[in-house]
Amino acid sequence: MVRHNTSLPKKTGVYLFYNKEGKVIYVGKAKKLNKRVSVYFSKDKFKNTKTQLLVKQIYKIDYVVVKTESDALLLENNLIKKHQPKFNVLMKDDKTYPWICVKKEAFPRLFFTRKKTNDGSLYFGPYPSVKTINTLLSLIKQIYPIRTCNYELSKQNIKKKKFKVCLEYHLGNCKGACEGLETEKNYSKSIVQSIEIVKGNTNSVIKNLLTQMSAKSSQQEFEDAHSIKEKIKLLKNYQSKSIVVSNNIKNARVYSVFSDATHGYVNYLRVIDGAINMSHVLEIKKKLNESEEELLLLGIVELQRIFKEDKSDIIASHKIAYNLNSCKITIPKKGEKLKLVELSIRNAKYYRKDRLSELQNIDPKKHTNRILTQLKQDLHLKKTPIHIECFDNSNIQGSNPTSACVVFKNAKPQKKEYRHFNIKTVTGIDDFSSMKEVVFRRYKRLIAKKNSLPQLVIVDGGKGQLNAAINALRKLNLLENIAIIGIAKRLEEIYFPNDKYPLYLDKKSESLKLIQRLRNEAHRFSLRHHRNKRSANFLTSELYSINGIGAKTISDLLKKFKSVKRIKEAKKQDLTKVIGLSKANKIISYFS
Repeated sequence: MVRHNTSLPKKTGVYLFYNKEGKVIYVGKAKKLNKRVSVYFSKDKFKNTKTQLLVKQIYKIDYVVVKTESDALLLENNLIKKHQPKFNVLMKDDKTYPWICVKKEAFPRLFFTRKKTNDGSLYFGPYPSVKTINTLLSLIKQIYPIRTCNYELSKQNIKKKKFKVCLEYHLGNCKGACEGLETEKNYSKSIVQSIEIVKGNTNSVIKNLLTQMSAKSSQQEFEDAHSIKEKIKLLKNYQSKSIVVSNNIKNARVYSVFSDATHGYVNYLRVIDGAINMSHVLEIKKKLNESEEELLLLGIVELQRIFKEDKSDIIASHKIAYNLNSCKITIPKKGEKLKLVELSIRNAKYYRKDRLSELQNIDPKKHTNRILTQLKQDLHLKKTPIHIECFDNSNIQGSNPTSACVVFKNAKPQKKEYRHFNIKTVTGIDDFSSMKEVVFRRYKRLIAKKNSLPQLVIVDGGKGQLNAAINALRKLNLLENIAIIGIAKRLEEIYFPNDKYPLYLDKKSESLKLIQRLRNEAHRFSLRHHRNKRSANFLTSELYSINGIGAKTISDLLKKFKSVKRIKEAKKQDLTKVIGLSKANKIISYFS
């Protein structure tokens, strides 16, 4: 392992960690390179297992000094995409986004594309979906007669009459520029107004159309005026479908972040003329110990690069320590701006929910494997816990003690394999001894029947219950073969054998949610058995209060009728056949 290089400068920059093979395994950014890199080699940092694995593989450290913090962010992002280090995680933006292109040519076309070329054309986007683009292009087509053909409409070609008008001309969707029936100057006016619609500046387009309509009316060209009025109506209808957020906030750029154990979701809202005209979510996989503030910062830099909006003022959900090209950053505490931030976070959450649902629907097996692999990493297990069992005890002041074991395979409950236990060797309130008994009985039986054993056992309780279960497994020589943990309810601490310090999993993590689901299911199953047993014991004791009815008679009745309820409902002749007429009369008299 390489020793920390004390010659690193106190400058802003990007650092790279290499392994023995000369491969980049981690890329990071820092305000002060020497201070940041030294943290990896401090003793406190070794408490984190992931960092331990990283530091053990570092053979060489390299760095690049840059002028500003924004440059460091951009360089870090580019280096991660280039080298794809295994301890870094990339932004999920490898897909090609849809754009609207205004082609640089005579009589420019507007069309949807996924490829950007450096030919001088204008590109607007990217857009969150193709549906959004199609809606916008359809609107523009209804208002302005813009050509859809791909003819090269140079002056020479038009003069030579190389082309003829097509069906679009006869339908009124084009004015026949290919035959010189429309001037380039007049066509350009339509393109300029179309670009304003694409930008979201519909108010300025409506004002322009109103001026034209007024002029046509003054000239008594009422048919043309009516045509313009219909266009205004279309634009206002499109406007009404936008999410109007405020009459006070005219233009805004809103960024927020929501994260879980593995990913961050940065949402971007663009507000123009008081209405949201774009929402986009960037999915970022977390790096080592990355906070939501860092995820948001990285997301803003990437989104500004994509949308070319690096000079705009920002409304953000978290405080940002870096200077983002002198942008003014507002973190609202109340009012309409806070509502915008909350709306942005809600969009990020919905995106995450849809992504997880999409992954689950596309490949449920892959979704399950991802959860179990994450659980294996979080609990530092040797094997993937495909088969998990969980134990829980139930009793009220020591009466009717019961326990239950629930079984999950591939993160799904196997209800046919659930088992109830009546405590046999323990008297009074002794949760620890009860746990030891049922764990021992459970795995002694599985061994005897040569059934498969779980990879992970979960005990509902803290260190006491866990140690009791460990003693049972040790007695059966299974402690080396089965991983075991305890989960305490109060703070959801995870306890491990021979470790006095508990593990606290992220409350949003899928690993904790799976453990909680097992624990809750075991508690439900155990409690149901406990209640049934308590109810049965109460009813059975009721039979002993009937004068002239003893233990032998009660035993005969339960053997025949199975429950006190059925004894109550039994007919006189049926009772008589079992215990005789005299005792049958006593029972019927008591219950009636």
